[in-house]
Amino acid sequence: MRYISTRGAAPVLGFEDVLLAGLARDGGLYVPETWPTLSPEDLRAMRGLSYSEIAVRVMLPFLGGSIAEDDFRAMVEDAYGTFGHRAVTPLVQLDRRTWVLELFHGPTLAFKDVALQLLGRLFDHVLAKRGERVTIVGATSGDTGSAAIEACRDRENVDIVILHPKGRTSEVQRRQMTTVLSSNVHNVALEGTFDDCQDLVKGMFNDTAFRDRVNLSAVNSINWARIMAQIVYYVASAVALGAPDRKLAFVVPTGNFGNVYAAYGAVRMGVPIERLVVGSNSNDILARFFESGAMTARDVMPTLSPSMDIQISSNFERLLFDLLGRDGAAVEAAMRRFRSEGSFAVTDAQLAEALALFSGHRVDEAGTMATIADTARTCAYTVDPHTAVGVASAAASGVDPALPLVVLATAHPAKFPDAVEKATGRRPALPPRLADLYEREERLTVLPNDLATVQAFVTERSRAAGGRA
Repeated sequence: MRYISTRGAAPVLGFEDVLLAGLARDGGLYVPETWPTLSPEDLRAMRGLSYSEIAVRVMLPFLGGSIAEDDFRAMVEDAYGTFGHRAVTPLVQLDRRTWVLELFHGPTLAFKDVALQLLGRLFDHVLAKRGERVTIVGATSGDTGSAAIEACRDRENVDIVILHPKGRTSEVQRRQMTTVLSSNVHNVALEGTFDDCQDLVKGMFNDTAFRDRVNLSAVNSINWARIMAQIVYYVASAVALGAPDRKLAFVVPTGNFGNVYAAYGAVRMGVPIERLVVGSNSNDILARFFESGAMTARDVMPTLSPSMDIQISSNFERLLFDLLGRDGAAVEAAMRRFRSEGSFAVTDAQLAEALALFSGHRVDEAGTMATIADTARTCAYTVDPHTAVGVASAAASGVDPALPLVVLATAHPAKFPDAVEKATGRRPALPPRLADLYEREERLTVLPNDLATVQAFVTERSRAAGGRA
C-alpha cells in the first residue's frame, strides 16, 4: 500500500511514514494510491463480528504489512476497550427508516475518540520501534483537541500542543483539554478563529526547517490514519443494516469534511452507500459548494455547534483530488486560488460527478434548537447541536424513503448542556467519570495569532528539539 499527495509533488510513502508525516511536504494530503476493496462476500462475512474484529479486517490492507496483524489486533482491542458501550458505535432507531449512529461513547464523548484512541497506540508502536520522538501540533474547533490529548497524554515518545480558538468552544470542550495536567500536554488558547488555528498548524508544517527540528506530526484529520479508522464505523453500521444486500444513506454533520470523506472511502471500498448528505450549520461553505460548484469562504460565525464553525474545510481537498482526475497540479492551482482569492470553482461535469453521491443541507440556529426540542419530544431521544444538524438535514434530504437513513451522532449532549437545556428544559448530565470536570484545575496559555510566537512556544516544549516537556 502506497500513499500519494493530493498536490502531486511530495514523496510517495508507506503507512508508517504517512502516519508520522501528517501533512505532505508539498502542502497536500495523503491518500491511497489505490483503494482496497471489500467484496460482497467480505461484507457478509462481517455479520455478527465484534466492532474490533471488523476494524481489523477493514484497516489491515491500509497498513501494507508494516505492522504485524497480531500487534495491530492488540492495539485495536485495547483502543476500543476504553469505550463505554460494548458495541463501541451502537445504532439507535428514531423512526421507521431513520437511525442514529452513536459515536460518542469514547473517553471524551465525541466521535474523534474512535480514530484517536487507535492513533495514539499506533504512534507509540511505531515510535518505539524506530527509537524516535515526535511533537504533535493540532488545531481544534472543540472535539479533536480533547480526544487527541486523551490519546497522547503521558506517552513517552510524544509531546502534544493543541490550539483552540479562545472563547469559541463550549466550556466542557475547553475543560476536557485544559484539565489534563500531564507534562507532555500543552494547550494554547489562540486569539482568533478555528481557521486561524488550522492555518498556523499548516504554516508550521510548511516550514520545513521547523518541521524537521521538532519532528512535527499531526493528529488532525489531515492525518490519513484518522480517516482510515473512521471508515470502519460506516462499514460496521452498513453491515448491521443489511449490506451488501441492502443499500443505505448516511447524513453527516461536518465542517472540516473529514468524517464524510471517510464515508466516501467506504464507498470506494465497495460499501453500497447510495447517498451522503452533508449537514452544515450557518457556516455553510460545504452546502453552498454542492449547490453551486463554487467553494467560497466567508467570515466564520459562532454557533451552537462550534465544532462545525469552519470556512476552510481541509479534507475537501481529498475529494477535489478525485474530482480533478487526480491531477496534483490542478489541485495545487485550485488551492492557491482559494488562498489568494477566497474562492475556486469546479466545472459543471465535475460538480455533477460529486452530486451523484453527495448533497448538502444548511441548518440555522433556530432550526438546530427546534430539532433538539422536537427529537426529545417525539422520539424521547436527546441530541447535541451537531447531531441536531444531522437530524434536521435527514428530514429535509429527500433521500429515497426505501433506504435506511443513518445520522451520525458526533457528540454526547452533555458536551453542550446550555443549548440542550434551553431547547428541552432538561440539563444533560455528564457521565460519572467526568462528573467533577467543572472542579478540576485548568492549565492553558493564551497566544496571539502569530506564527513565530506559536512556533517558539512549541519549540520550547518539544523534547524532540531539546526543549522541556
